[in-house]
Amino acid sequence: MTWLWLLGAAIAGVGSYLVGWPTWTAFRAKRDRDLNAERYLAWRGRAGRPPVDSGLTRGERQRLVLSALLAAAAVFCLVGFFSYA
Repeated sequence: MTWLWLLGAAIAGVGSYLVGWPTWTAFRAKRDRDLNAERYLAWRGRAGRPPVDSGLTRGERQRLVLSALLAAAAVFCLVGFFSYA
């Protein structure tokens, strides 16, 4: 029975990674790309107003929240594994 806790922790942990990591790297790449474009325009002397907030989109925020919930479930299962054994 204890192996079910460990299996649940592994599945939730892998799910958290698969949902969260691509979202986080895409957000960082978008932020870096926007910053590079802004620097280029400033270097060319054509810098306008600072861009509107290039934060997380609603979909990215939802995927990161889902990833955090899956990570919490993995920790819960891991605690269950160690307390049940």
